[in-house]
Amino acid sequence: MNLTEKELEIVEILEKDARIAIEDVAKMIGLSVEETEQSIKKLEDNKVIVRYITVIDWEKVEGHSGVTAMIDVKVTPKRGVGFEDVAERIYRFKEVDSVYLMSGTYDISVIIEGKSMNEVAHFVHQKLSTLDSVISTTTHFILKKYKHDGIIFGTENKDKRIVVSP
Repeated sequence: MNLTEKELEIVEILEKDARIAIEDVAKMIGLSVEETEQSIKKLEDNKVIVRYITVIDWEKVEGHSGVTAMIDVKVTPKRGVGFEDVAERIYRFKEVDSVYLMSGTYDISVIIEGKSMNEVAHFVHQKLSTLDSVISTTTHFILKKYKHDGIIFGTENKDKRIVVSP
């Protein structure tokens, strides 16, 4: 879908802050509130805007435990469908958050969240590695998130500039 300049501005604004008031978006891009609402509705209907989400720093939530794993998967592509068939089978597992076709040593990268390392290991052993096209896997556990989707974790983002007076 080709976006107008205003629609592109809208998606860039909403990508950074999905909770911003429509009135503020309208002012920022120079459209009326009604035109802005119509543009957003069009973007949602055409699945350009797929979902609005919240990014949580789970390390700050007491009692929450969990692990994130990145699993590199080497697969044999199938004639006529390439990697599409195996990628679809992988992304249909409820444990899977993301699936990417990659360049390099491995073909597919899978990101999952589990309650424990054992839960992730069970997924790899019982579900992922048993798929016909899967040749091998390498699992990496995320030990600490410093930055995710453009958001810096664990540090105060205070303005470190000092006031300079004449």
